[in-house]
Amino acid sequence: MTAPVFVVDHFDAGDDGRYVLDGPEGRHAVSVKRLRAGEDVVLTDGAGRWADCVVLDTEGKDRLIVKLDSVAEEPEESPRITVVQALPKGDRGELAVETMTETGVDAVVPWTASRCITQWKGDRGLKALGKWRATAREAGKQSRRVRFPEVAEAASTRQVAALLADADFAAVLHEEGSEPLATAPLPASGHILLVVGPEGGVSPEELAVFAEAGAKPYRLGPSVLRTSTAGTAATALLLGRTGRWS
Repeated sequence: MTAPVFVVDHFDAGDDGRYVLDGPEGRHAVSVKRLRAGEDVVLTDGAGRWADCVVLDTEGKDRLIVKLDSVAEEPEESPRITVVQALPKGDRGELAVETMTETGVDAVVPWTASRCITQWKGDRGLKALGKWRATAREAGKQSRRVRFPEVAEAASTRQVAALLADADFAAVLHEEGSEPLATAPLPASGHILLVVGPEGGVSPEELAVFAEAGAKPYRLGPSVLRTSTAGTAATALLLGRTGRWS
């Protein structure tokens, strides 16, 4: 089994290489994971920097003392994969972020599509965005990632179109797409951007705006997936086709 991952703000160890993991992460390591001397752990900042460590001791219920030798940095993957995710109902947005993170997506952009029932406004929007970001962090830890996906601020249709225009490959998942995503010509590097619509579908007006930005509609498969699962399935397909899963 791979070593558990814990998130840190810095990697400042003592002269002897001793590092103290405390706070919520230390409590999780000591009281939940019940780690003991001699076990391996990975510390990361979630932005690509990480360190393999060995547990030396524990103190109380929330302090884990480890030996930290050196810090490495994982390069960003290429091509980069971003999913624009329309806002689903209830907690399905968090489910989408969780499974896309576990699969390997690099960034998620919440999209306030015209047919979204859920709307992020005011404090409710800030709270929902915080949940998506916390979900990406926890799913990143669970899946042993050291570079967690970025979760952007919620975007309007025009803002999504601007992102699509800058991408090296831009696609809108749509059941009436004439071409399958499985055979679409993909770049070997750069940025792939994928749009996942709401349960009610992408409106004709939104499709027109996205087409003007250079994004074609593609179908994912013979069945119609829910908005909370389509992004994960598409990410897996793209990771396999680009060789990132090889």
